[in-house]
Amino acid sequence: MAKAKEEKADPQIWATGRRKSSVARVRLKPGTGKLTINRRELKEYFKTIREETRVLAPLRAVSGEASFDIHVNAEGGGLTGQSGAIAMGIARALLKHNPEHEHVLREAKFLTRDARRKERKKYGRRGARRGFQFSKR
Repeated sequence: MAKAKEEKADPQIWATGRRKSSVARVRLKPGTGKLTINRRELKEYFKTIREETRVLAPLRAVSGEASFDIHVNAEGGGLTGQSGAIAMGIARALLKHNPEHEHVLREAKFLTRDARRKERKKYGRRGARRGFQFSKR
């Protein structure tokens, strides 16, 4: 039974990244540098260069752009939150692949969770902090 598991063990690495309300499940495996997000290419999914560079930043930090195929399932939030979650997921997967990269990834803050959330609306106010307009007369 143990041999069957050893034979099936493929070199895939799974990791999860989160930012705001976005969650990204990342699968990293040795390959040619193909990156797909929700079954679409990177350039097709993220139209702006800002999000694209943010996603590729952890790979560039460890010089691994053309050595891995990455498949991502991203959900929740907007494009900024998803790109941050994907970057964190890729960084965590790279760390699992090679623990020697930890210093480089941590130094660039790819492994730090951004826990900021939207503040809730309070009663007696128009939003989280903004009050209603005051009229003297």
